[in-house]
Amino acid sequence: MTSTAGPTTATVRRAADAPPLITGDDLPPTRHFIDGTFIEPSAGGVIDVVDPCAESVIARVPEGTAEDIDRAVAAAVAAKGRWARLVPKERSELLHTIADRLADHTDLLSRLESANTGKPLAVSRDDVDMTIDTFRFMAGALRATTSMAAGDYAENHLSVILREPLGVVGVITPWNYPLLMAAWKIAPILAAGNTLVLKPSEQTPLTTLKFAELVADLLPPGVVNVVNGHGAVVGARLAEHPDVNMIALTGSVASGRAVARAAADSLKRVHLELGGKAPVVIFPDADLAAAASSLRVAGFWNSGQECGAACRVLVHESVAEEFVERLVGEVGALVVGEPRAGEDVEVGPMVSKAHFDRVTGYLERAKDEGVRVATGGGALDGPGYFVAPTVLAGVPEGAEVAREEVFGPVVTVETFADEEEAVRRANDVPLGLSASVWTENARRGHDIAARLDFGTVWVNSHLVLAAEVPWGGFKGSGYGRDLSPYALDDYSRTKHVMHHHGR
Repeated sequence: MTSTAGPTTATVRRAADAPPLITGDDLPPTRHFIDGTFIEPSAGGVIDVVDPCAESVIARVPEGTAEDIDRAVAAAVAAKGRWARLVPKERSELLHTIADRLADHTDLLSRLESANTGKPLAVSRDDVDMTIDTFRFMAGALRATTSMAAGDYAENHLSVILREPLGVVGVITPWNYPLLMAAWKIAPILAAGNTLVLKPSEQTPLTTLKFAELVADLLPPGVVNVVNGHGAVVGARLAEHPDVNMIALTGSVASGRAVARAAADSLKRVHLELGGKAPVVIFPDADLAAAASSLRVAGFWNSGQECGAACRVLVHESVAEEFVERLVGEVGALVVGEPRAGEDVEVGPMVSKAHFDRVTGYLERAKDEGVRVATGGGALDGPGYFVAPTVLAGVPEGAEVAREEVFGPVVTVETFADEEEAVRRANDVPLGLSASVWTENARRGHDIAARLDFGTVWVNSHLVLAAEVPWGGFKGSGYGRDLSPYALDDYSRTKHVMHHHGR
C-alpha cells in the first residue's frame, strides 16, 4: 500500500458559547490542608493556576515553605500511632467510605480536573473512576495480606512475621494525572497503616485540594496533609525531613534523582515512578489495523502526556509503509479541542506554556534533522497550548525524538529487519517502564515479552491497566510498584519475631 498522506494541521474545536466547566463554588479552599483543616500559609507568596485552554488564571494557591512542611509532618507524626493501631477492618471501612464520597462527587471532580489540566472530559472521568476503584481495591487488599507462615525454622524457636507501617510517608505527585496519581499513593499508604504529607504539582493542585476537602470529616486529623508549593522548596524539605520515613514520587527522571539525593542523608526509603519511552514492536504477522487503532488511544491518551504512552513504534520493514498509512489515518481523525467543546473531543492541550515549548522544540529539532512528518508536526493556532497529533516516520536509530521522553501527542516510527534487531533497539533506551509486542504468533509473543527490559509488557494491546496488577519500571524509570498488593509491600516493613519455647 502506498501512502499519499502528508503533514496535516488539525484544528482546535472551541467552545465559546458553552457554559464554563466550573464556577467559583466548585473550587476547593486554596490553602494548605494540615491536621484536618485548611490553614493559612506561613508566607505570603502565591502561585497562579492556569487554564491551559485559555491561558487564563483560574485560581491561586499559596507558595509553601519549609515551615509549612514541618508543620504538616508534625501533624502526621502525631496521628501515626492511632492510625497504625486500627485493625484492618476499620481502615478498610474508612477507605470504602472515601470511595463512596468520591463516587458521589464524580461529576464535580471530573469537571475540576478538566478545567485545571485541559484534558477531555472522557479522560477526566476515567481518572475519577480509576481513583474510586483504587480505593476500593486497597480497601479489600489490606484485609487479605499474606506472608511467610509462622513456624519453627530453628529448633525450639517459633518465628512470626509481622507487617508493620513505616510511619510517615512523603508524597510528590505530577501534573499529568493529579487526582489519579494521588490516589495511587494515598490508598496503599493509608491501607498499610501510614500517615502522609502530599505535595501536588503546583500547576495542577485543584483536585487534590478538593479530595482533602471531601474527606476531611472522614479521616482523623493529621492522617492526610497537603502542602502546596514548588519542588525545589517544599518537595526538597519533604524528601530530606528526618521525621519522614519514606518518600514516594511520580514524576520526571530529574525529579527522581533530586528526591533520591535528598533522601540519602536520612537513609529513608524511596519509591520512584518516573518517565517512560514505550516501544511498540510490530512484527510482519501483526494485525496492523488493530495496532493502528490501539495506538490512536494508547499514543494520544491525555494528549500523550502519559508515561506509558505508545510513543515509539518499531515496525518490521516489510509492513512499515502499510502501517504508517493506517496510523496516519487514525491520527488524522482525532478530535482536538477544549473539554467544553463536546463529548467526542479526544486530545486537549499541553498542560503549560513551558511544556508546550518543550514539546514543540522536539518537533522543530526533528524536522531540522530531516525526520519526515507524516501528519501533524507543530503547534495549532489560537489561544491555549495545543499541539497537533503527530506521527514522525522514517526516524533513524538513535534520533533524539526517539530516545528522549517527549511527553506529548507525538509517535515516532522506526523500522527493523529481524527479531534480534527489534529487541536490541527496543531495549536501547535509558527508561524501562512499559512496552508492547504485536504478533499473531503466541510463541513469539511470550519470548519477545520476556526479553524486553520493561516493567509492563503488553502483547497485542497497550496501556491497559487494572488495580489488581502492579505498575512500575526498570532502569531510569525508577523502582517500587504502584497498584496491586505489591504496593502494600512497598509501604510497609517486615519484622521477624522469634520466640524460644524450649522446655
